[in-house]
Amino acid sequence: MNPKKVIIFDSGVGGLSIQREISKRLSFLECHYLSDSLFFPYGELDPATVIERVCLLIPTLAQQINADAVVIACNTASTVALESLRDVLKIPVVGVVPAMKPAAQLSKSKHIALIATPATVNRPYTHQLIQTYAMQCSVTLIGSSELVRIAEQFLLGEEPSAAALAEIVKDINIQPTIDTVVLGCTHFPLIRRFLKVAIAHPVTFVDSGIAVAKQLERVLSVRPEGQCIGRRVYYSTSNDVANQRIQDVFVRLGYKKGRGF
Repeated sequence: MNPKKVIIFDSGVGGLSIQREISKRLSFLECHYLSDSLFFPYGELDPATVIERVCLLIPTLAQQINADAVVIACNTASTVALESLRDVLKIPVVGVVPAMKPAAQLSKSKHIALIATPATVNRPYTHQLIQTYAMQCSVTLIGSSELVRIAEQFLLGEEPSAAALAEIVKDINIQPTIDTVVLGCTHFPLIRRFLKVAIAHPVTFVDSGIAVAKQLERVLSVRPEGQCIGRRVYYSTSNDVANQRIQDVFVRLGYKKGRGF
């Protein structure tokens, strides 16, 4: 039986944090990672542009590879374009949203922080999540596109600046009652250990990776089949020098370079 084919989509490398959890649970899936690096980062784009890019690129690749499902491994794209993409695709689409529900359940102090892109922080969808699942909590919102760039550069071998991280998390450090931090961008789990150092008091980090992997398992109705490793293919919309370095990262992770973008 041919393995199920899944598209993992992000504007950069953040989706690798989601892919990591998917591979732990469903290693046999054939993963096609599509990065819209030409328009990176999505957190600085207007919603109409994000919807246009998502609904152009993903259906094109889905048809090209005959995909079985799509994971939008980008919080900004999910909060902006998830429903629009579902309208144009007949296969399951799994999105990524800030993990407000588990964060609210974990927090003992009932004071949590959400770190995300400015677009995700400002979206009505995010505020609805807070109202629905964290109404009993005080929520500190931190929007940062710079942290996305820091995570991208980390994968290229550049150590994150302690001073830059301290500036980004300063609102957490001045509020020691915050005990739970939601990583509301898929890039951020890639630099979790640096954020842990930058935050001056103990906190629990929460992200959506495991939940997405479980939801993908449900929509595909699959179960682990031994220890086989599915094929991995990487596509990018940009071919500049910086992006070539990112492609080298994917090659080291076992990806082959795909064609068509």
